[in-house]
This record gives sequence, structure tokens and C-alpha cells, in this order.
Amino acid sequence: MQLAFAPELKAFREEAADWLHERLSGPFKAVRGQTNQVDNVEERRAWEAALGEARWSVVGWPEAWGGRDASIAQQVIFAEEYARAKAPPRVGHLGVELLGPTLLAMGNEDQKARFLPDIANGRAIWCQGYSEPGAGSDLANVKTKARLEGDRYIIDGQKIWTSMGLIADWCFVVARTEPGSVGNKGLSFLMVKMDQPGVIPRPIRQMTGEAEFAEVFFDGAEALVIDRIGAEGEGWKVAMALLGFERGVSTLAQQMHFRNELDDIIVAAKANGKAQNALIRQKIAHAHAGLKIMRYNGLRMLSAGDGSDLSGAGYTYKLYWSQWHKALGELAMDVRGQEAEIGADEERFDSLTTMYLMSRSDTIYGGTDQIQRNIISERGLGMPREPRG
Repeated sequence: MQLAFAPELKAFREEAADWLHERLSGPFKAVRGQTNQVDNVEERRAWEAALGEARWSVVGWPEAWGGRDASIAQQVIFAEEYARAKAPPRVGHLGVELLGPTLLAMGNEDQKARFLPDIANGRAIWCQGYSEPGAGSDLANVKTKARLEGDRYIIDGQKIWTSMGLIADWCFVVARTEPGSVGNKGLSFLMVKMDQPGVIPRPIRQMTGEAEFAEVFFDGAEALVIDRIGAEGEGWKVAMALLGFERGVSTLAQQMHFRNELDDIIVAAKANGKAQNALIRQKIAHAHAGLKIMRYNGLRMLSAGDGSDLSGAGYTYKLYWSQWHKALGELAMDVRGQEAEIGADEERFDSLTTMYLMSRSDTIYGGTDQIQRNIISERGLGMPREPRG
């Protein structure tokens, strides 16, 4: 994909870069460079609204739903410029990148009309109700139950590692609606309002000192039948379709964020003299080469389709970047040395130490490396399934 040479793509890139620079140097200067997803919540909601008003929030969506009908190449360009401008992580990303595309592909017209505009305009923040204490990577083992009573479901259970769970307006929940069902049968995909009796989010404090995650308890919470995506019992099908969007265009923005982190490591190495160390220089060169490989593979993956249909090569992406980023965190500590172990203030570490601590979880969330290897062997290579005891 020769993104840089087509004149219309160059103009699109300049338009995006200019808009981002203007806003992040002016009215949204305070959020530029922020890395935590839940800092300055009101300002971050305002930023989501500004993106929506300018139709930058969901550039790949149809114009009718607040997007720009952007091509894959244009979506990649905006994602890269967003990260290059050091814009903050999207507090609306679970709605923008996961639920919204799922609604466009599988929702009915009433659901699209009721939910898509609020996602595009930043009025609704979503969280994901998948993982449970006994069902992390094994989503088919969820125990949360939802029983049908008239025109609504009554939900009881617990979800954990819920990003945005403390600030979200809505949660998409995979729950067991068929009593006695096991595995991926008898599940339904429900959209649940967070601000209601029976929904109790509790913060999970990370070792970085922050609380981007929550555990969410459902005790008689309600979800309307009209807010179920797909038929009853089709929750697994919808959930798997949603996860397909997780390996889409946002991967290129992630890579630009990685580039920013590597650049910060290089600056630190030059400042403290570690750049003179041959082993450190070799590790930096290795990280740079790995990032280039990641980019080319990401572009190849996206150029094969619309980003939602994973090819065999696409299954390797998460495994590759999680291992690479984990090594980058270790490189940051090698460069920073003992000062990296001292908090920047009373509560938090600086950005590189925080990155190192967060990178320890990269090989776990979104599917553990062990699960990813099984997926590659079974789905990508067609090998026999691992025996399930």
C-alpha cells in the first residue's frame, strides 16, 4: 500500500494533521500527551464530542451515521496522524471500534438509529462485559445469567477487567440466557445501561497506581429485549464478530503510539549516556526493525479486506505485538536504570515506567499468548484441535 504517493491521500493526511494540531495546541491542549484512559473525564468527553462534530470520530462509518465513508487507506492515515499528534487514548474506543461496527454489521435499523449517533458524537461511552473471574480467555465459560421476563432480561453475575467500567454509560454483555446450557451455546449479546439499580462497578487498582479497569456486579439489572443484538442464543456469534474488529485499523494507531514510546526511549538514552552502550544500541535497532515488520504486516493484513475478516496471517498479529511491546518495556528500564523505579509524584510513575508496568499485561488481555497460539494452529494452520478435558 503506497499511502504517501496518491495526491488525494496526501491532502487527506494534511487535513487531518492540521485539524489535530489546531485543536490539541488550542482548546484541548490539556489532554495532549495523556496516556491514562480515565484522566480528566469531562475534558475527554468534550474531546470525543469535538471529534464527532468534525466527523473525525468514526471516519470509516457511513456519512449517514456520522462518518466520512473513508477508505481503509484513509482510516489508516487518520489513525497514524492521531497517534503522531499525541492525542489522548479514546475513552469512546470500545463503542467506536467494537460495538459500533458490530451494530453496523449485525444490528437492526432501530438499534442503529438509537445507538450509533451517540457513539459517533461522543455522548455515550461503552464498556465490555466479557471476562469473568472464571472465564478470562475462555469466553464460552461465562456464568452471568439473564432470564427473560416480559420485554426485558434480568441479569445476575459478575464481569471483571472491564475497561471504562467506572465511567461508561453502557455495557455490552455476553450472558447465558438458556438455563442449563454450556459452552458457547445458549448465550445472548445484550446492551445494558450502566446507570441503573443493580449495576455496581468497583475499581481495580493497577500496579501503576491507576484504576482504568473495574469489576462490575449485576444484581437484578435489566436489559430490554430490543437491546439484544441478534437472536436469543446467538451471543457467541455476535461476540466473535465483534472481536474480529479488534484487529482492524486501530492496529496502525497502536503502532504509531509504539513509535512515540521508542522515540522517548531514544531521547532518554541520549540524555543519560546509555546510547553509547553497544548492547543498548543493538536493542534499540532490534526494536526499530520489529516495529517496521509490524507495520508492514499490519498494512498487508488490512489491504486484504475491510479489516474485520481475519486471514491466517492476521491471527499472528496480537501474539507478535504483545511480545514486542513487552521487550520494549524492558528496554525502557534498561535505559532509565534505577531512577525508573522512583515515582514521578506521590501516586504515579512517569510515562516510560508506566509503559513497562502496563506491558506486563499485554500477553494476557485480549487473549493470552497461549490462547493465541492455539488459535493460530487450529484456525490459521488447520491443525487438530487441542484435546478438551
